Amino acid sequence: MSMMETGSCGSSPTSRGQFDHLLVSGSGPQYVPFPELDAVTIRQGVERIVLSVQTVRLARAVLQPPGSLLLIAGTNGRRPSAGPVICAVTAAMPALVRSLAFELAPVRVNLLAPGFVDTPLSAAILGKELDARREQLRASLPIRRVVQAADVAALALDIMVNTAVTGATFDVDGGQQLVEG
Repeated sequence: MSMMETGSCGSSPTSRGQFDHLLVSGSGPQYVPFPELDAVTIRQGVERIVLSVQTVRLARAVLQPPGSLLLIAGTNGRRPSAGPVICAVTAAMPALVRSLAFELAPVRVNLLAPGFVDTPLSAAILGKELDARREQLRASLPIRRVVQAADVAALALDIMVNTAVTGATFDVDGGQQLVEG
């Protein structure tokens, strides 16, 4: 989890201990097929939702309107082959965000959902398959390149400063969902 205090994005300076924006990042995906699921893995998936809600409860006291709360999930869990736990968590996050946007108004709540992003986490997950995945994405994505962390950060900042957006999910995947089923 990371906190970000802003004053240069069109927001007024905050009082000590108050924040205009909070970004809550995830821990990374766990692709576990049904036959390999155990109670620990299931609990870890559910814990992602519990931790998001607990973080929001704590953040509520320090976020000042018209600030924003931005949660980060992903898009790969929208594919049934990702495994039942990640699919359930991926489906739950937009619903959670819509509810929180209503409950926390006028603080804005949104969800940023990246697909594959070329990061050290992706490298750790894919290992020796990383270069092949990069090449496959460059060839198939409509943007003809791999999404970088800077792409995700740029959209996160745009969402934070746009005071007309709340309860929304924003995909940043270079069109990955258009070409992969």
